[in-house]
Amino acid sequence: MKKLMFFFLLTASLGHGQTIVETHNGKVEGYTEGGIQIFKGIPFAQPPVGELRWKAPQPVTDWNGVKACKTFGPSPIQNTPEPFLCWTEEFIAKPEPLSEDCLYLNVWTPAQKKNEKLPVFVWIYGGGLSSGSANCDIYDGLQMAEQGVVFVSLNYRVGVLGFMAHPELSEESGHNASGNYGFMDQLQGLKWVKENIAAFGGDPNNVTIAGQSAGSFSVNAQIASPLASGYFDKAICQSGGILGGRLMQDLDAAEQQGIKFMKSANASSIDELRKMTAVKLQELSNNQEVGRFGVVLDDYFLPKDLFGHFKAGDHNQVKVMTGWVTGDSNLLPTGKVTAESFKSMAKERFGAEADEFLKMFPAKTDEEALESQQKMNLLSFAGLPSYLLAKYTDKPVWLYEFTHVPTDKPGFPNYGAFHTSEVPFALHTLDQWKRPWKSQERVLEDQMSAYWVNFAKTGNPNGKGLPIWDSYNNEGGRLLTFETDAIEMNSEYSQEFQFLSQD
Repeated sequence: MKKLMFFFLLTASLGHGQTIVETHNGKVEGYTEGGIQIFKGIPFAQPPVGELRWKAPQPVTDWNGVKACKTFGPSPIQNTPEPFLCWTEEFIAKPEPLSEDCLYLNVWTPAQKKNEKLPVFVWIYGGGLSSGSANCDIYDGLQMAEQGVVFVSLNYRVGVLGFMAHPELSEESGHNASGNYGFMDQLQGLKWVKENIAAFGGDPNNVTIAGQSAGSFSVNAQIASPLASGYFDKAICQSGGILGGRLMQDLDAAEQQGIKFMKSANASSIDELRKMTAVKLQELSNNQEVGRFGVVLDDYFLPKDLFGHFKAGDHNQVKVMTGWVTGDSNLLPTGKVTAESFKSMAKERFGAEADEFLKMFPAKTDEEALESQQKMNLLSFAGLPSYLLAKYTDKPVWLYEFTHVPTDKPGFPNYGAFHTSEVPFALHTLDQWKRPWKSQERVLEDQMSAYWVNFAKTGNPNGKGLPIWDSYNNEGGRLLTFETDAIEMNSEYSQEFQFLSQD
């Protein structure tokens, strides 16, 4: 009888434009916009506060009645979000509310009934694992839902509250590991999707996870983690990956960082740290001597020998789309580069193969050396991790490079094809980004988001009316370039990748 009433509720609500859905933990009420049903601020785990601070997320507790889910839940504790450089307010988390109680997700669904089994697209935000939120304007899921996917975005803990390791935490964990709580939050969100998304018209067996920058690192982490097996079957990694080795420590080093942080807080135990306010801990984490918190190779969520894990093909073998933006090169420090200094670096790093390296990264003049250094930065941060993911994955992997320079914003500097600038094109959210867009950019938005949606639907980005996109690892080592005026395949970087990836 209960199941019959549950089906009746779903049929009545989704079928007649109402917005009450019964999840496994209780009923939620959202709202409609343009035929899309929207639910914001659905809890997917218990608040990670008090004794649950620095612990794996716990399943959300049931509630009675109908929970209003019409506004975003709080963003995770971080420094006050504010625009900087090229990242205007559309790319930044709302300045408030910020809270340690932040584990909420959002759903946009076009489904009119429970049994539609629509593909599910789960978005994981960037922010260097130290900031970010699902409430950023450019992550709005309306347009993607209008193309036939159930769009989900979720919050996760960041910074000291999301990634600090410590020997006491490892001891109490039950698996001799600590850190990576933000990644565990993401996985808890995926578990919620597995259990509940059918109630929103989604198919729990057709789930794509996607993210950009630290979100891409996160997707890579889920691909790597044995704990995430079976919770997704496709992945999109935009601008960055853990195979680049950045923001990463083994457990011993991460625990030492935690010890250092505890001393800087004048605390003698985790219990004392748990009694401090989250805001105070965030302030203390800005101590540059402590360093940034990030990926922990804990031999629990992530294998200790990460590269060996991928080389052996022991990661979650799923279809992947991955790539980068040319402006990613600006994320790594360049410093003063001269022809002499660049050639010296080449000889020191590559020895007898330095001449071969300099053919691909020439340095005949200071200007040429700087260009080669920027190219190295690009491939190091984003290109090589994408290539290695394709190299070690048995299923098809599609690579891309985004080179389009967004149209100028009046009175604002031109930052070129900057880091994150591809996201509104991929998620079809140019309307959320306040610029005087040209008609050809609208076409690019339609095409790029169509690739993303096609991939979520079928596991292949190709579709009617789109330039052919060949997989990189199975069809000749070519990538797709999103140029200013064209989308086309090319073999750029193939020699560089093979050279730089040599053991």
